Amino acid sequence: MKDRDQGLGTGDWRLAIDRKRKADRSGTPPAATVGLRIVGGEFRGRRLQYGGEPTVRPMKDRVREALFNLIGPAARGKHAMDLFGGTGALGLEALSRGAAAATFLERHFPTAKILHANIATLGVEDRCDVLAADTFVWFERSPKLPTTPWLVFVSPPYEFYVTRREEMLRLIAGVKEAAPAESILAVESDARFDCAALPEADQWDVRRYPPAVIGLYRKS
Repeated sequence: MKDRDQGLGTGDWRLAIDRKRKADRSGTPPAATVGLRIVGGEFRGRRLQYGGEPTVRPMKDRVREALFNLIGPAARGKHAMDLFGGTGALGLEALSRGAAAATFLERHFPTAKILHANIATLGVEDRCDVLAADTFVWFERSPKLPTTPWLVFVSPPYEFYVTRREEMLRLIAGVKEAAPAESILAVESDARFDCAALPEADQWDVRRYPPAVIGLYRKS
C-alpha cells in the first residue's frame, strides 16, 4: 500500500515549499495540514493542523488506520486518553469512530494551541478535556480518572523509550493496572524498544509498521 504521507500532489508540494520558506524566515514553522487527516468514522477525510515540530511526530495516517482496524468497533463508547497529545490525532480519531469523550495531555504550549485548534475544527469541544501537564508527573499524582472503559494511547517521542525507559515502563504498567475492565491500551514505539519488557508481555498483540511498532492490550 502506498504511504499516503508521501503521496503529495503538486499543490501540496507547493504548500510544503512555501511553509519551508516561511520557516526559514521566522525560525518557527507555521501550522499546516499536509499529510495529516482523520482516516475513518464520522470525520473521515477532515484535515488536522500540524506545526511540523520533529518532537511531536504524529502517527502516520497509514499506521493510525491499521491501529484502528485492530481496535475495531470496540472504540465505541470508551473514554479516549491520549497521554502524549501532540496534534490530538489519536484521540480525535477515536472520537470520530465513536468514543464518548477524550482527554489529552500536552505540556508544550505551542503544540497545545494546535491541539485546541484541531478540536475546534471538528466541533467536539464539549467532548474533550486538554490538560497542560507532564504525563509522568500527572499519573504519579493519582488523578481522578474516568470509571468507564478507556481507550489509552501511549505515543510519546520514540526517544523516551531510550532516555526515559524506566519512567515509560512505570507509566504503562500503572495505566494498565488502573484501567477499568474492557479497556484497551495502545503503545507506539520503534525498534529500539523491546516489547518483551511490557507488563504481561505475552498478552500484547504486537504489530510492526516500520519504523513504528504497535502493542495492543485488551483488559478483560
